Amino acid sequence: MSAAVSLRAEGISHRFGPLEVLSGIDLEIRPGEVTVLLGPSGCGKSTLLAILGGLLKPERGRVVMHGTPPPGCLNPLTYVFQDFALLPWRRVAANISLVLEGRLPRPEREARIAEVLALTGLSDFAHAWPRQLSGGMRQRLGIARALAVRPAVLLMDEPLSALDTPTRLLLQDEFAATIARTGLTCVYVTHNLGEAVRMGHDIVVLSRRPGRIGHRLRLETPLAQRHAEDPALRAAEAELWNAIRADAAAATNEMDHG
Repeated sequence: MSAAVSLRAEGISHRFGPLEVLSGIDLEIRPGEVTVLLGPSGCGKSTLLAILGGLLKPERGRVVMHGTPPPGCLNPLTYVFQDFALLPWRRVAANISLVLEGRLPRPEREARIAEVLALTGLSDFAHAWPRQLSGGMRQRLGIARALAVRPAVLLMDEPLSALDTPTRLLLQDEFAATIARTGLTCVYVTHNLGEAVRMGHDIVVLSRRPGRIGHRLRLETPLAQRHAEDPALRAAEAELWNAIRADAAAATNEMDHG
């Protein structure tokens, strides 16, 4: 499974009624990399993700896709949300099968299910019920279901935010390894600085509303070689925090003198 697809946002601006949420976003999502969208609550991260994924039409601007989806791709743009969205009356394998039914013959469907269960470490739980899984395992199941359609771009909206800290840190490592193995293009929304530097190749900090690109940070270290104690990651985290803090100070100053 590999991706050779990129996305480009050109002049994206959006309002919800009178509320301006995004303004003038130009952004290249490189193929085979993780682009992280970071910023304060309400800055438009999830709105931009929805626009990139085609769930929301921007007021101005457009999103362009380049490249060819991988062989067997059933859905070029696939979402993973913080809500696991599992069907409690379907076992693990059947939850994955849901996105394949009516689209693939049974033998191919079963082969894909086995493939993504192995990829996400869930092979031994194929016949378990969702209620029998831990929170981390349920989120792995959500990832497995997304991977089953062989997407070109995986769009992840704070997928680990509902988990406790130890589980979240372990899943960061697991997801980073999965992304490295599959070569997926990924857009990853988070508000967690440590998660951003662990998962991202290209980290985009959006300003306070209306969201604009306020800061960008590029990390060249392969995901598989990153670890929490790496001084370079801690320095990157500090740089991102300083950028967010400077934006907050500028917004406060603007309000005081507005």
